Parts: sequence; structure tokens; C-alpha cells
Amino acid sequence: MSLIEVENLWKTYDMGHEQVNALRGVDMKIEKGEYVAIMGPSGSGKSTLMNLIGCLDTPSKGTYRLNNQAVADLNDDELARIRNKEIGFVFQTFNLLPRATALHNVELPLIYNGTSRELRRESAERAMQIVGLGDRMTHRPNELSGGQRQRVAVARALVNNPSILLADEPTGNLDTSTGMEIMGLLADLHRSGNTLIVVTHEYDIAKFADRIIFLRDGQIEKEEYKQAG
Repeated sequence: MSLIEVENLWKTYDMGHEQVNALRGVDMKIEKGEYVAIMGPSGSGKSTLMNLIGCLDTPSKGTYRLNNQAVADLNDDELARIRNKEIGFVFQTFNLLPRATALHNVELPLIYNGTSRELRRESAERAMQIVGLGDRMTHRPNELSGGQRQRVAVARALVNNPSILLADEPTGNLDTSTGMEIMGLLADLHRSGNTLIVVTHEYDIAKFADRIIFLRDGQIEKEEYKQAG
């Protein structure tokens, strides 16, 4: 049984008098513990596919099963629980609260799900240590470099021990060397057992993954697997 299974997935948007098909019949399986990159040019449908996988949006047609559960059967509360507990999101723009400390930013998902203050702090501190920022917990985002801010975002994604880490253009706002550092961190997290899905338009970033799914015009064009050794 695959962790993620999508079958004949379509996403159609009404744009005035016409309909635009962002996804056109996508079939895909991702196994627990895999490291997959979804790659394609702007407008290929990769962000739409990520939003559907992350339960941030619903398909127009087709089925999406997460952990063998049909996502279409879930109500809003159940979807919110999945987004909070099962999926950790890392965004290109970091999405940190500017006035909050790094530690408080990492705690946010735990605040939303009602975790006790003591456990929240313990979990957030552990996540900060994992991403190598144990000495930056009281710093605010404007006191951190771009790479450090992205590490805080990764720690926030990790804090609930999610089954899936979803990273959307995680190096998009970083210089090349800092971007490689973040990809190294994500590779370490994958090796420690996380299922990792990275959405990118850059082949240099995609090739960190064990499998690359190439999207074009809302369809899977081809797949590429990392050579052993």
C-alpha cells in the first residue's frame, strides 16, 4: 500500500468564459520513506499538484488516497488535522511571523493543535537542534540570515513528526551555496526516515531526489530514477 496514491487527477479552474486544466489525468504513487522531486516549468501544474497532495486544495476529478484514506471523504476538521499532523510544509518565502522568536515560530503548529506549553517547548527546542539552530532560538527572523530563516521553517515543518515533508521551491530565495546547505539538511531528514517531496523548476535541486517526476502541461511527461552508487 502506497503512502500517496493519485489516480486520474484533474484540476480545472474557471477563468472567465474558459476553463483551464492545471492538471490533466495525473496517475502517481509515492511510497513511505521515498524522496521524490516534482519538476516542471512555470505553468506545468507542479504547484497545483503539491497543493492537492498537501490537502490545501481539492481535485476537480479523480481520487487521492493518503495512507489508504480517500481524501475526498474527509470533512474540513479531518483535513485540517491531516495538514497539521501528517504533513510538514516548507515554503519558498519561509512564512515566518516577523515579531515572534524563532522558537515561537516553530511552536505554532503545536499551539494550533492544543499541545501543552511544556511539551510544545520541548518539541520545538528539539526541532531547532535538529536543524542546527540550537543557539538561535530567541532570535527574530530579521536577526537571521536567509538560510537560517529557512532552517526555522524546516524545524516548524518537523515539529509534529509528520509522515510527509512537502517543500515548495525551498531554495528559491537563497543563494546557491545556502541553497545547497538546505538541500543537504533535507537529505539528512530523508535519511532519518521522512518521506520527502520537493517541488522545483531547477534540475540541480531535483537531482538530490531518488526519483524525479517531470510535469508538462498538467501531465506527467516522464520519470527519472537516481542511478545506484
